[in-house]
Amino acid sequence: MSDVLPFAAQETAWIEVIHKMDETYADLVRYQVELEKKNVALEEAQHFLASILASMTDVLIVCDLTGAIQQVNRALEDLTGLSADQLLGRPFQSLFTKDSQLLVDGFAQCIRDKAIHDCVLQLRGRDEPVPVDINCTSRYDHRKRLVGMVLLGRPVGELHKAYRALNQAHTELKTAQKQLVQSEKMASLGRLVAGVAHELNNPISFIYGNVHALDRYARRLARYIAFFHEQGPGADQDRLRGELRIDRILDDLSPLITGTMEGAERVRDIVQGLRQFSSGKQGEYALFDVEPVLRRAVHWVSKGGPESLEVDYDLPASLRVFGHAGQIQQVLMNLVQNALDAMAGMEHPHLKIRGGEEEGGVWLQVRDFGPGIAEADLVQIFDPFFTTKPVGSGTGLGLAISYGIVNEHGGRLEAHNHPQGGAMFRLDLPSLRPGDSVGG
Repeated sequence: MSDVLPFAAQETAWIEVIHKMDETYADLVRYQVELEKKNVALEEAQHFLASILASMTDVLIVCDLTGAIQQVNRALEDLTGLSADQLLGRPFQSLFTKDSQLLVDGFAQCIRDKAIHDCVLQLRGRDEPVPVDINCTSRYDHRKRLVGMVLLGRPVGELHKAYRALNQAHTELKTAQKQLVQSEKMASLGRLVAGVAHELNNPISFIYGNVHALDRYARRLARYIAFFHEQGPGADQDRLRGELRIDRILDDLSPLITGTMEGAERVRDIVQGLRQFSSGKQGEYALFDVEPVLRRAVHWVSKGGPESLEVDYDLPASLRVFGHAGQIQQVLMNLVQNALDAMAGMEHPHLKIRGGEEEGGVWLQVRDFGPGIAEADLVQIFDPFFTTKPVGSGTGLGLAISYGIVNEHGGRLEAHNHPQGGAMFRLDLPSLRPGDSVGG
């Protein structure tokens, strides 16, 4: 038998070889395309990571377990003044001052157990050491083997600047708030001028008249006594006694003195109320009865309002509150003043005030019979500078400051529309000192 394949068989073998070559070439082309796609994706990933590293403001140090630096970012280069080529391969410990060496030398061992957070170290900066808040975590390869560590740090100086700026802004805000409170208080005092002047005028006029009468009586008594010293008792005694009306003087002395004392006490109470209202001290928190404070607030504010105002009280005999009486009076005056403003122009303005006690607190309601508050305004009625009054008629601070005062007292101030018409403000205040119990 001949070993030479027939011509047809040889042709078939060559065709198979050519097919195999075509398949191999097609595979090579496909592999080339996939390789190019992966290269493009790899380049994009590298550019993406490079852009992230370049835009980071925190310093980044990637090193192996021995501490040799493998990767850094631009923030570290800018901070140290060294390029990446100068940093790669050197121990990361050399970037920190001697004061920090004891801590950084233990990083490699510490990260085997847990990450290191918020460790403030001194980094050797371009010109001087820079305090840096360092976080250090372990780095693993794709087989979950520990291969190094990653250090991420933020210069503490920037944080300090931010904190200082924040504290300054907070201080300025508190100062502005105090100024606004004082400004609104002065506005409230201005509204009191008419009422207080009227209140003081009556007792002062009474005292003034009584003192003039006492002055006349004193001169007559002095003349009568001088007569006895010069002439002694005799027939003219009765005549002079009647002429000087000594008996009437003696009868009038007691009522005059009593009335003068009552007028002086009334003046004292008014002045004391003013001093209590105008006091800006925050440490005068104490238990006090809010009922007379409320009535005084209504009385003073109503003096500048319409004479036809009707005030309906529904209050218990005593309502004990823990807080600053002057500040609470300012809140109540603001609520009453807003109620009067809401009823401006009404022929028969009516104000209804209710109150009572609840467990650990006191509640008060001030209701007017005006048009009420628009639903859209209810959500911002306590916002600073929000007002529905015409320009020049209101600062928009009264309710905002009142809300802040009540909040500082641990209370609550709410605004609603009454179902039967008009606006209603509810004030809740604690009646216990902080730490006291209801049963105690």
